[in-house]
Amino acid sequence: MNTKTLLYIGKRILLMILTVWIVITVTFFVTRAVPGGPFMGEKAISPAAQAALEAKYGLDKPVFEQYITYLTDIVTKFDFGPSLKQRGRMVIDIIMDGMETSAVLGVTAAFIALGIGVVLGAVAALRRNKLIDRIIMVITTAFVSMPSFIMGSLLLLTFSLWLGWFPANGNAEGGLVLPIVTLALYPTAYITRLTRSSMLDVLGQDYIRTARAKGVSGTKIIFGHALKNSLIPVITYFGPMLAYIVTGSLVVEKIFAVPGVGRDFVNSITSRDYPLIMGTTIVLAALIVIMNLVGDILYKVVDPRINLE
Repeated sequence: MNTKTLLYIGKRILLMILTVWIVITVTFFVTRAVPGGPFMGEKAISPAAQAALEAKYGLDKPVFEQYITYLTDIVTKFDFGPSLKQRGRMVIDIIMDGMETSAVLGVTAAFIALGIGVVLGAVAALRRNKLIDRIIMVITTAFVSMPSFIMGSLLLLTFSLWLGWFPANGNAEGGLVLPIVTLALYPTAYITRLTRSSMLDVLGQDYIRTARAKGVSGTKIIFGHALKNSLIPVITYFGPMLAYIVTGSLVVEKIFAVPGVGRDFVNSITSRDYPLIMGTTIVLAALIVIMNLVGDILYKVVDPRINLE
């Protein structure tokens, strides 16, 4: 790894830190600006009890003082604080517990999408305007256009309620199959279309025509040149896509009752659990910026001619 690449990575890390700080700041003040509070929905709570709870969690202090305290705890102790609703539990523990399921769900869906998407995209490009190409394009267009909550609901109705092949609860044995399929469908379709478009562009390049003129075998041209070079935009997309999926699709985890980070995040918003909202938002932002950097580095690995600046 040369000096220019190291300098690029260093600048990107500084940019990552700045991005996460902006996310923390905006999320913190926006959540506090919304009228109401986390304890206003408590049943039969007196004003004195509410004031005591706010004092216990530091919510009685000025907002800017709360912000400085929160930022200091994150930087010095990586402490997101306690959950306001899941009493006795720390936010970091809730996120780590949820990530155990979300990571399995997301990583599995992401690599299924990558594998199937690249294969289908390559087949569609090599059989351009043939029947198989048209079938693949119609199916992928449908999956790209259909929101995940509709696809998840259809799979749940068909394979859980009507056929009974899979449990409807994501926490049961075999319960992650349908959520994984739901999460994988959109990126599979997108990667298929991305691979097809990129590979068609590569197959039209001069060096491919030159290789054919020199008698290079079709297999070597496809796998040694065309497919490898067509993967560059796929890698660029795969990094942030993996971050989004691993963090957990909010809607999909809610539909299938998957005990992951996504479900915790939705519950934290409805219950106004400020620390849990902040913690999950920070984890999502950090994963996205990290995976963007990883994607850029892999971009360089696939094509050494690319300069990172």
